[in-house]
This record gives sequence, C-alpha cells and structure tokens, in this order.
Amino acid sequence: MSRTVNRVELLGRLGADPEVRTTNGGTTVANMRLATDRRVRDGEPETDWHTVVCWAGQAEAVGRYIGKGDRVYISGRLVQNVWQGDDGHTRSRTEVHASEVVFLDSRNGNGHGNGQSHARDADDAPSPF
Repeated sequence: MSRTVNRVELLGRLGADPEVRTTNGGTTVANMRLATDRRVRDGEPETDWHTVVCWAGQAEAVGRYIGKGDRVYISGRLVQNVWQGDDGHTRSRTEVHASEVVFLDSRNGNGHGNGQSHARDADDAPSPF
C-alpha cells in the first residue's frame, strides 16, 4: 500500500477580516484570504493569495480575534472544490482547510496585541457542502 500526504503550512497576513457565517445545519464556518510572499529571481517578491476555511469553534475564534493585516500561521490540508456554475460551466477552487491557526497578531480590546493564541480544530470536521 502506498502512502500519501496532504499537508499545508502557511505563514502570512490576512487580506481582509475573516467572513464568518453559519451553515443551514448550524455549523459556524470562517473564510479567510491569506497573503504569502515568494521570492522571484532578479525581481520583486510576488504575492500568492490562499483561501483558508475554518470550522466550528475554530471559526468562532478566528472571527473574534484576528482581522485584516494580522499575521497568522495556518496548518491544514488542501481541498479541491468543484461545482457547476449558473452558466453551466464547471468551476473549481482549491482551499486550505485549517486544522490549526496560530494568531501571531491578535485583537486585544480596541487594538491589536502581539499575543499568540491557538485555535485548533480537534475533529477536523468535513465540509457540509
């Protein structure tokens, strides 16, 4: 039997406040856009944008404690979502489903603090979509 690995680690900044919502089934989900820079030979660094998804208590903590511009460390797995658009064309998007989020900058009252907090998803819940 062959062994495979699906693991992602990212360290970057949020491009906007997390979008937190509740599914029809009552599960909290948070979507974030995370920017990471990569070095390009003989040029300016280029920014890559990643869609990160958090679930349940982890999503609630993300919505409460981090916002646009904050640095976060994400550990999780890649998930490829495929769906049929309204125009009949097949669409797809690759997301990082987070199992761990470390808040390197976090909201502290009215401002941002330099504290470090963890939000872990203990059961790595599957997508309800």
